[in-house]
Amino acid sequence: MPKKSWTDKLNDPTPPSVKPAPIDIAGMRAGEIMLVPTPRLIDDFIRELPAGRDMDVRAMRKALAAQHGAEVTCPIYTGFHLRTIAEAAFEAHERGAPLAEITPFWRVIDSKSPTASRLACGLAFIRTQRKREGLVP
Repeated sequence: MPKKSWTDKLNDPTPPSVKPAPIDIAGMRAGEIMLVPTPRLIDDFIRELPAGRDMDVRAMRKALAAQHGAEVTCPIYTGFHLRTIAEAAFEAHERGAPLAEITPFWRVIDSKSPTASRLACGLAFIRTQRKREGLVP
C-alpha cells in the first residue's frame, strides 16, 4: 500500500469528537471535556485567521474548545495535525498553488515552534511568510 500524502492525511474523513480527557498533559486535566480535533477542523480555523494576525497554539486550542463545547483541545492531536496542515499546504505550493490559496499555517507556527524545524518548507519559508504579513518571528 502506498504511503499517504500529507494532503491525504489532511482529508481524513474521521469526525472530531468531544470526550473526557484521559490524562493530565500540557495544562489539561484528566476528566476535563476535551475536543479531539481533525486536521480539517484545524485547517478551517487557521484559514479564518486574517492576514497579518497570528495566534499561538495554546490560544488556538482554547478557541477551538470553546467553539465545540469543550473545556480543552487535545494537545497531542493538535500537534500532529498542525504538521499535517503545514506539510499539505507546502505540497500544494510546490505543485504550483499560489500562497493565497494554501493554508497560512505560518500564522500559528512560527520559526521558533518545535514543529517548524521538522517541516519540509524549512524555517526560511516560515520567516519569509511571517515577514510578508508583518508578523514577528
